[in-house]
Amino acid sequence: MPHFTLEYSANLDRHVDISAVVEVVRQAAVETGIFPLGGIRVRAIRCEHYAIADGNPHLGFLDMVLRLGEGRDLATRKKAGEQIFRRLSDHLDPIFAERKFALSFDMQINDKETSWKRNNIHEQLKADAAP
Repeated sequence: MPHFTLEYSANLDRHVDISAVVEVVRQAAVETGIFPLGGIRVRAIRCEHYAIADGNPHLGFLDMVLRLGEGRDLATRKKAGEQIFRRLSDHLDPIFAERKFALSFDMQINDKETSWKRNNIHEQLKADAAP
């Protein structure tokens, strides 16, 4: 872990390269230095059906949730979260300039007692890094 899920209003497709957004989030997560590289996942889910505020069809949103394993103190999580949000927000400055848009980011801690994982990506990354 960390696993980032981005849900966004379908009307953003004409204005935002979502693949680039996913890559910005991935890079920002790596740059924090607190997440295992092999655990980082970033996915985007297009929301075809949505309603925002007064129902104006030109309003847009992107909501990001980070599910994170236990073990990092609050100060570390806040610093990483602020760094990631700043990078994402900066990347999306053009959309803020051209239309009304809501961006949100929440971090959730998974309880290790009720979180199961199986992952052999870590092993491959170590093998790839070996001389």
